[in-house]
Amino acid sequence: MKRLDWYIIKKFIGTYIYSIVLIISISIVFDYNEHMPKFAATHAPWRAIIFDYYVNFVPYFSNLFSPLFVFIAVIFFTSKLASNSEIIAMLASGTSFNRLMRPYMISAALIAAVNYYLGAYVIPHGNVTRQAFEVKYKNNKKNTSAQNVQLQVGPGIIAYIQQYDDISKRGYGFSLDQFENKKLISHMTANVIQYDTISDSRNHWKAINYKIRTLKGLREQIETGAELDTMIMMEPMDLVFSKGQQETFTSPELLRYISKQEERGSTNVVQYEVEYHKRISNSFASFILTVIGASLSSRKRKGGMGMYLGIGLALSFSYILLQTVSATFATNAGMPAILAAWIPNMIYAVIAFFCYRQAPN
Repeated sequence: MKRLDWYIIKKFIGTYIYSIVLIISISIVFDYNEHMPKFAATHAPWRAIIFDYYVNFVPYFSNLFSPLFVFIAVIFFTSKLASNSEIIAMLASGTSFNRLMRPYMISAALIAAVNYYLGAYVIPHGNVTRQAFEVKYKNNKKNTSAQNVQLQVGPGIIAYIQQYDDISKRGYGFSLDQFENKKLISHMTANVIQYDTISDSRNHWKAINYKIRTLKGLREQIETGAELDTMIMMEPMDLVFSKGQQETFTSPELLRYISKQEERGSTNVVQYEVEYHKRISNSFASFILTVIGASLSSRKRKGGMGMYLGIGLALSFSYILLQTVSATFATNAGMPAILAAWIPNMIYAVIAFFCYRQAPN
């Protein structure tokens, strides 16, 4: 690490933080002006607005648009260096363009690592609080019920709930079938099944007005009762899917949830897979947009950086648009989630390579 490296790293990180503060501050003003009538109508307290909503709003959107902030930071400070002939002086001293890119890549790696850690482990916890605030004070409807839910809760064990209410954690018209060698050996029904929210163990349910039919060859044993405590390998989160629910899971929780749902034969995991892979691909986007930004803005030009700033911003916004489109294709058109998350990086990696090859010329 030479003095040149520290100089560029400080410029990069400082401009990156400044761009986040500037743009997110403007976003907060616009967001508050838009939602102020709803906050007033629902009597949202200032403490909740500040600490539950905006304290979690800032890191969420900062991390979501971090590749754009990286690109803006690179364009602005590199163009400033070029206009002051600092880039010319660096190259004239014998520093190659490849060597000049080293501090850029170090800065991008630092930003990517922080963004991934925040997005995978920290921000999901804040999203729980932010989404709860939105449901309560912004009138964002949350899905709190489900009908005709059928899932596999164990090898050869199929559960069915006719209607489920997530507010009371109670299901109606419940049945549990157990198969062995494709033959039914047990059939349990209950008028009501209640999730035990105060139990020390998970997956603890209470069946009310139950009947259990156990089949042994040609014989049948029937057991009935008013109430039965039982362990069934399912939780309320497995029954009700809410918009944005995947954003409230940490990456390890996403992996466990996806694995559990795939074992049960559920197909409603695409958005969770996209969210998991997107967190990784967004981190690599910092490297790609750094290369594009540095390559476009490192040359001193008459008339300033206007045209190349416009080209760069168009590229970065098209990158974000392509991310959204590919995620939609994965959800609605059956595109593999990992492919949908990485297609934007693949395409823009080619653009970055082309810009990088042309920059030294």
